[in-house]
Amino acid sequence: MKKILSIVLALTFLLSFAACAKDAEKEIPVIGISQYGEHSSLDNCRDGFLQGLKKAGLEEGKDFTVDYQNANFDDATATQIGQNFSSKNYALMCAIATPSATACFAAAEDKDIPVVFTAITDPVAAKLDKGNITGTSDKLPVEAQLQLIRALQPDAKTIGIIYTTSEPNSVSAIAEYKEKAGSFGFTIEAIGITAQAEAVQAADKLIAQKVDCLSNLTDNNVVGVISAILEKTDAAGIPIYGSEIEQVKKGCVASAGIDYIKLGIQTGEMAAKILKGEAKASDIPYETISEYETYVNNDQLKKFNITLPADIQDKAIDALAAE
Repeated sequence: MKKILSIVLALTFLLSFAACAKDAEKEIPVIGISQYGEHSSLDNCRDGFLQGLKKAGLEEGKDFTVDYQNANFDDATATQIGQNFSSKNYALMCAIATPSATACFAAAEDKDIPVVFTAITDPVAAKLDKGNITGTSDKLPVEAQLQLIRALQPDAKTIGIIYTTSEPNSVSAIAEYKEKAGSFGFTIEAIGITAQAEAVQAADKLIAQKVDCLSNLTDNNVVGVISAILEKTDAAGIPIYGSEIEQVKKGCVASAGIDYIKLGIQTGEMAAKILKGEAKASDIPYETISEYETYVNNDQLKKFNITLPADIQDKAIDALAAE
């Protein structure tokens, strides 16, 4: 009897060992994260994305690993990153900003690797609304921004905007600004650029044109050098309105903008459904975050002698005090 029991225990041990060995051999899915460049808005998207995966019950190191790559605002590098992810047959690609999303989708399409994007204003214009791809849009609340500028600068007439001509998001936003500006008594002076190095020069041109203020988009080439632009506009006495809280922290006077951490979380939760096998990217429509907040930089408002109307002051979030 003891001999039989020993044999049973031995077999049980061997089966358990084999099962553990088999589990150890299972490959942990790899998520390739391609971020077009490093600035606070896109960083928040990435942080939020990882939070969203965790919120959905997925643990990094156990349920997935991450290969994070930064394109440094270079389209060719973004293309290389997407191709590298594809060659390694990653389980999923997360693309942060339009150039990275376009590059990842092009690299992933033949292999049908799912792509989840974030921080894209107009997925339809970017042709990222069909195929094995989904994600979240950070469409700007343009009307709310115009309303905010009018409330803070009642006598302003001209708004300057710098945008990248090759970025569909920015082109789309400029069209909306021009369409709606007249209703608030504004004209738009828009200067298109083709590279980040041109952004500060474009700011000089707008300053020379004596615009009343600048309104910043989520344009990556512009956001990447926003500190340098702010130095110019502060010296000229021209306020800039940002598009989200991080730009306001850096020195923009105010913004009607979205929370990019929340946007990233929303994106991570979508990716989790795909990794869990609950849905395919092609079956999940992209989502647009609809809620926005009013952020203000009280130090900058004082510098420009701008007083917040009571109704805005009641709802505004002090960007410098926000965690």
